[in-house]
Amino acid sequence: MTIPNLISVFRLLIVPVVIVAILEGEWLAAFVLFLVAGISDGLDGWIARRFDMRSELGAVIDPLADKALLVSIYVTLAIVGAMEEWLVVIVVSRDVMIVLAYVVSWIMDRPISVKPIFASKVNTALLITYAVTVLASNAFAFSLGPFDEILSVGIAILTAFTLATYLVVWLRHMSA
Repeated sequence: MTIPNLISVFRLLIVPVVIVAILEGEWLAAFVLFLVAGISDGLDGWIARRFDMRSELGAVIDPLADKALLVSIYVTLAIVGAMEEWLVVIVVSRDVMIVLAYVVSWIMDRPISVKPIFASKVNTALLITYAVTVLASNAFAFSLGPFDEILSVGIAILTAFTLATYLVVWLRHMSA
């Protein structure tokens, strides 16, 4: 078990705590915990690369922790009315489709390696930034104004683009 893997496990464990904080209207706690989780996402990757602590487990658990954190937070924020449902549907659908593609390739005995594309890393960073911003706006009682719509539309476009890119890669892999 490497330090980056332990950080990813920590990120998985923090998910239910953040969800409960949001559901109970404890916005400051949710904001701080999610911010810590978001920072840990960058930290575990940096440590893995910098100190050559990459592992097969890390290649699976890190994106799993990202998906668990982001999907859970986005769904919870939509449930409490703090985020637009249409955006949550796009974000969650993308992750479900990607996971299903990996499962199908595995079932068909054509496993595909887990290699995030650069645009997906940018997308994840933007998703984290937006969630932190929404949590902060609730924790510190300020309005995002037009910034909310700009971020939402940008996330939707980038999310659709990354899904299309993964779909092309997956289809090429499955057709080879």
